[in-house]
Amino acid sequence: MANHKSAAKKARHDVAVRLRNRSNRGSMKTAIKRFLSVVSTGDKTAALALLPTTIGVVDRACRKGVLHKNAANRHKSRLTLKVNALA
Repeated sequence: MANHKSAAKKARHDVAVRLRNRSNRGSMKTAIKRFLSVVSTGDKTAALALLPTTIGVVDRACRKGVLHKNAANRHKSRLTLKVNALA
């Protein structure tokens, strides 16, 4: 329990930020799962079509502060490697 007025406001603010981050992280994870399901089918053209959208979602999460820049770059690199590995 917060003992100061500013601490109480910080606690209220943190709740809103956590919910916003959770929403952004959830949409990112959903986009990645959708992309990985297309990759698992082996359809390279569909995966190539979906790759820029998925990378955009990861970039948006990075801009919003949900992911660190290096973590976002790692995600994008691994997604690209998966597409390139398809025959």
